[in-house]
Amino acid sequence: MIRVLLADDQALVRSGFRALLGSQPDLDVVAEAADGAQAVTAAREHHPDVVLMDIRMPGTDGITATREITDDPELAGTRVVVLTTFTDDSYVFDAIRGGASGFLVKDSEPADLIHAIRVVHGGEALLAPAVTRTLIAEFAARSRGGPDGAVRLGELTDREREVLAEVAAGLSNDEIASRLHMSPTTAKTHVSRTMTKLGARDRAQLVVLAYESGLVRPGWRG
Repeated sequence: MIRVLLADDQALVRSGFRALLGSQPDLDVVAEAADGAQAVTAAREHHPDVVLMDIRMPGTDGITATREITDDPELAGTRVVVLTTFTDDSYVFDAIRGGASGFLVKDSEPADLIHAIRVVHGGEALLAPAVTRTLIAEFAARSRGGPDGAVRLGELTDREREVLAEVAAGLSNDEIASRLHMSPTTAKTHVSRTMTKLGARDRAQLVVLAYESGLVRPGWRG
């Protein structure tokens, strides 16, 4: 059973999410919060597996709350999926840098939301739709990177750098395995070792690190 915390300042939205998730046999809404501060408190009390976090809420906003949750060692097993109705692209990068493992807009299809919870709970990052990965790449490329990032990548083997580049392109472990001619298990091992060496929480942070360090740049596939 995947334990979920809903954080949104609109009661009607929370009610809709609760009804949707309650229809799934493997999802359980354990708590709700109307603002960021409540979300942090509820997360520390209930230790949910996944938090659905609205960005704009009164008081403590969703990005600040996300950062507090992901920085708390007692909540190391909690993942955050950020939800928003807003189209300000900078929120995408801010959310991922804040420790979020996924980013969705509220008008996503119900099936996409359910899929996001399951994917993030499984340890993957959900940077969908594909345009979101592009936005993250663009903002990461504009952010401060340089020497520090390059030094961190110095800890990686050449093969791990190759794998990191493919992660940054949004490829799954199976796709990485096919492109680099290795088994999916080997690809998964390389991804895990890369995360450990770079101190990344999940694949979402690997994407940011790959662009910040200059290993890859927007449009590099072309």
